[in-house]
Order: sequence, then C-alpha cells, then structure tokens
Amino acid sequence: MSEATSAEAGAVQEASEDSIRVLFPSPIGLLAMELRGEVITRVVIDPSKEEKAGYVSFDQLEGSDFLDEVFGRLSEYFAGARKSLDIRYDLKPAGVRGFSRRVLKETARIPFGRTRTYRQIADKAGQPDAYRVVLATLVVNPLPIVIPCHRVTTNKSGIGSYVAGSDRKRWLLEMEREALASREEG
Repeated sequence: MSEATSAEAGAVQEASEDSIRVLFPSPIGLLAMELRGEVITRVVIDPSKEEKAGYVSFDQLEGSDFLDEVFGRLSEYFAGARKSLDIRYDLKPAGVRGFSRRVLKETARIPFGRTRTYRQIADKAGQPDAYRVVLATLVVNPLPIVIPCHRVTTNKSGIGSYVAGSDRKRWLLEMEREALASREEG
C-alpha cells in the first residue's frame, strides 16, 4: 500500500472513532458500506463518484476478523451459498423511525428466495392500507442487501421498484431462486 493510500485509509477510519467506510465489489456493482463498531449502518449500491470519495477500497484496508467475516458472508450470499447474512445493523444513524422502522424490520424477516408484497409488509407492520408508504420506505432503504428490500414485490406481475434499479432487483431475485432450486435438486 502506498503512503498516500495508507494516509487516505487512515483519514477515512479516523472520520469517526469507530466508523469505517469501505468499498466492496459485488455482482450488482460496487457497494459503499459504512460500519460502526461491529454493525453496518449504511449501504449504497453503485455509489456516485462524489460518494466514493469518502470511502476506501476493501483491498486497501488492514484485515480484521470482523471485516473479513462481513465481506466473506456477502461474497457467499452473492454466490448463492449463504441464505442469511446474519450481520448486525443499526438504523439509528439513518434516522429511520416509527412505521418506516417497522417496515424495514418486517422486510428483514423475509426468507431467502421468497417474496412478500408491499401490502403484506404494510399489514405485518401494522398499517394494512399503507402499502404506498412501504414502497416509499423501501426505495430509500439505507441498508439494501442487509435488509433485503429486493424481496418485496407488487401484487401484480411486476417486480416493483428498487433502491438500485429494476435490473439489479431482478438479478438478486433470480440468483436467490436459482440457489434455492439447486439446493432442492441436490
């Protein structure tokens, strides 16, 4: 690692005493992740050039058991080998409260390879007629992948909106379906 890169990594790590902002490659694009202590507080899929400026590449960080575990689990998930990330997260830094918090918690309970509708999530979150609020909450989900909002679809035949676009949502849903199908065959 060069001195400039090392200094950048140090500056990013010092931005918050226990906050790390790291870029991690994935099949759906670069992931910009913020971690505080041993929890994830933010994920941005395919961040803009400006957003990337505040992050350091995963391969430029000194290893830690926690980071190795988080990024190992993500790699396994994207390969279809891991059904549950089991990564702790915190919604407080994103300012998520009330009904939106309940929506994200219900969304986090959707099993790998399964889907729920916006209406089903609204009902589980305690406001059956608030499916449009569910959609509005999920398109700004501060933790996509960790809270699998791609698993929430419309009542109709469409897949619905996604924080990172419909092509990425379609890819994630298909990857999960294929992984489940291959497990059932084997």
